[in-house]
Amino acid sequence: MAASPNAPNPPSRIRASWSALPMFFDDAHRALGKDCDTSLTDADVALHEPARVVPRLAEIGLTKLLVPQKQGGGAWGNGGASVDVRALSVAREAIAYVSPLADSIFAVQGLGSHPILLAGEGERRANVLAEVVAGTRVCAFALTEPEAGSDVASMRTAARREGEHWVLDGEKVFISNVGIAHHYVVFANADPAQGKRGISAFLVDAKAEGLTTEPIAMSVDHPLGRIVLSGCKVPASALIGEVGHGLRLALGTLDVFRTSVGAAAVGMARRALDEAIARTSTRIQFGKPLAEFQLTQAALADMATELDAARLLVFRAAWEKDQPGADAEAARRAAATSVAMAKMYATEAAQRIIDRAVQLFGGLGVTDRCVVDRLYREIRPLRIYEGTTEIQKLIIGGALVAPPK
Repeated sequence: MAASPNAPNPPSRIRASWSALPMFFDDAHRALGKDCDTSLTDADVALHEPARVVPRLAEIGLTKLLVPQKQGGGAWGNGGASVDVRALSVAREAIAYVSPLADSIFAVQGLGSHPILLAGEGERRANVLAEVVAGTRVCAFALTEPEAGSDVASMRTAARREGEHWVLDGEKVFISNVGIAHHYVVFANADPAQGKRGISAFLVDAKAEGLTTEPIAMSVDHPLGRIVLSGCKVPASALIGEVGHGLRLALGTLDVFRTSVGAAAVGMARRALDEAIARTSTRIQFGKPLAEFQLTQAALADMATELDAARLLVFRAAWEKDQPGADAEAARRAAATSVAMAKMYATEAAQRIIDRAVQLFGGLGVTDRCVVDRLYREIRPLRIYEGTTEIQKLIIGGALVAPPK
């Protein structure tokens, strides 16, 4: 994202969330945050080149956060039995501050491996999870279709059993990590007569016969593309969990990672605010720095306030997701609303903060090599993926009017 791969990060006026909001974090989170601040820099060229991102994040030690300690990773949630959402969010805020590209690839590394954990297949696929942690395997998550975005139940990709194999036919679009992934977790309906209850998940090798990919051009350089499955034959063992459990695995995975989308938005917004402060403090107009004008200060005040509101929502939601509870279902329902609020507000607020940063930069803010211009293009997809803003509003509104349980 930096104008020069060897340029240092700008001086930061705004502390990272792990430091600014101590009430939500434990010592392990604070140690992780300090490590991220030290290890993640603009000068790290590997964080800006898609094929090198996952191996580099593994070297730094961040891919281990995607796999629980009890499954060979380093995630310490629930005593090492699950992913720690606060740790995931601390990491994504830090990565996105430096490289939204690397953040996106890291997130999909989690999405493309978490269904294995939810299905209870950690032991059976221990080698896959070990490669995820080591950074030698890049994962992808293939759910979205041309006619099945938010309406997952309308999925048309089908799977049929033929002897000791499954045969997959269909198309997936807007799939991240296309071209660099070693496998795709593909969701397909193995029992169309059952409707959404037939949706199942399959671990499909990127080199599987009958699977072809095509890149989709974006306004920013991301490995995004289309997958076509035409008579794609995979072994029976490719099924993750059981037939009909695919929708549960997909939604369960998104439920874990959705909070961290808000954290990534916070990272981008925090970077934009730091850039705006640095720019207006040195840009001289009418005989004095722009930062001395009241309108500039008012704009920065709005940006800082929205940033703090966003991260309070994000890390409250992350904290709630990490809390063990006697009534797990009640806790899950309560956390779902907090997560929806966090994802909705943080991504929308980040869009406004970054837009204001572009305005404060003036003409420079819309030039190709300017950090805030790239942030402006990078933030827009976050309001769409892993549940659009509109879907989050439905979740929140539905919870408010639901009958008491």
